[in-house]
Amino acid sequence: MTPPGVPQRLSFVTLGARDVPGLRAFYAAWGWTERDGGDDGFAQFDVSGTRLALYPLDRLGSEAAPGEELPPAGRWNGVTLAVNVPSPDDVDAVVEAALVAGARPVAPPIDREWGGRSGYVADPEGTRWEIAWLPGLLPAV
Repeated sequence: MTPPGVPQRLSFVTLGARDVPGLRAFYAAWGWTERDGGDDGFAQFDVSGTRLALYPLDRLGSEAAPGEELPPAGRWNGVTLAVNVPSPDDVDAVVEAALVAGARPVAPPIDREWGGRSGYVADPEGTRWEIAWLPGLLPAV
């Protein structure tokens, strides 16, 4: 019998947070609705079939990286998350909305060599978000 493979899906993205209440407020300022049951020690948002969770970094570290040092504050960890939008013009508008909500600018929107358009922002703890238009990914509105 062939062993089962890993299911091809992404159920949760958990961000280890130094300041869960601050990140809760930040993502609420993006206009995202928090799921019921959150508090200052854990919060989660539905994101198109995946959940974005916020969990204290030290507690997450003890589960996911026991015995390892926590990453330094403000340093990029090599991971980006993305929000895709229906048109190239939407990239600029959504980047601006993210900045108004308190995101830090990382790289302004530009047309990319792969045919799309994207820019980068960071949440208050440094998580990088790409705001992108990828031709054909989403229907134009």
